[in-house]
Amino acid sequence: MRTRRLGRTDVEVTQLGFGGGPLGGLFAPLDDATAAQALDAAWDSGIRYFDTSPHYGLGQSERRIGELLRAKPREQFTLSTKVGRVLVPQDPAGRMDEDFAVPATHRRVWDFTRDGIRRSVEDSVARIGVERFDALYLHDAEEHFEDALRDGYPALAELRAEGVVGAIGAGMYDPQKLTRLVRETDVDVVMLSGRYTLLDQSALDELLPACAERGVSILAASIFNSGLLATDRPSSGARFDYVPAPPEMLRRAHRIADVCEAHGVTLPQAAMAFPLLHPVVAGIVVGMRTADEVRRNVAGFGATIPPQVWSDLRAEGLLDERAPIPAAP
Repeated sequence: MRTRRLGRTDVEVTQLGFGGGPLGGLFAPLDDATAAQALDAAWDSGIRYFDTSPHYGLGQSERRIGELLRAKPREQFTLSTKVGRVLVPQDPAGRMDEDFAVPATHRRVWDFTRDGIRRSVEDSVARIGVERFDALYLHDAEEHFEDALRDGYPALAELRAEGVVGAIGAGMYDPQKLTRLVRETDVDVVMLSGRYTLLDQSALDELLPACAERGVSILAASIFNSGLLATDRPSSGARFDYVPAPPEMLRRAHRIADVCEAHGVTLPQAAMAFPLLHPVVAGIVVGMRTADEVRRNVAGFGATIPPQVWSDLRAEGLLDERAPIPAAP
């Protein structure tokens, strides 16, 4: 499993990272044993970058990842979590959380202040059981961007200066806001959700050039666009960006699959390989919930993609002309 460095920092990530969203019960409940098996399979497969967040299952993802990593030598893995939401205890009264399939034992309170971010980090340290993080991200700040830029970024920069964290940035889906963050601050990395994939290359407009100019790395998340690119042939009920895929997007995914199949490649294999063709993309982060998913993704990640796949996709109008691809022989 190859590694790449984040920006100009000393933090390195494996090019395939483990996304902790599903461990929090995203889309469906997940029991402890299945989660532990998925994490063990990831470690055994060579994955050494693990990303999580307090948001994922009201801390459940952080606790589960901590159970694996506390038993591993600290220098052997890279760990990131996110800030911007503080978890406040409440009486669940039998209710389930609106976003994840877990009891609503806490409520999320948006907080990008210095005190809120420091409290969030302290709480995450307690849940995971580690003494430090390798990277911290301002999380889902689209609707709170001015607060995140004015207060959140300086708080992260302070933690970086103190040595509490090695790399700082933001995890968002909005390329324009991330571009502004890259241009106006000294972040090291941004985690981009779903906007540099086989189905959506809108980050080529501004964000990718800005990162190249500023020496900022990108971690491409949601590279399957919530599932539409996760199987060889997407079904009619497949999700795109967390909602049922529109018919035109479903047709586009099938057209991409046609090109892949003509060269003996699967849709998920191409989806994992594509973002890494861009020099500013340090890695991809894939959410995984079972050991079988992990092993399947690791195997697909290691597949060789013939250069003709990319040139044929471009010729079919399915890849942006600006996206870097290897030259066909």
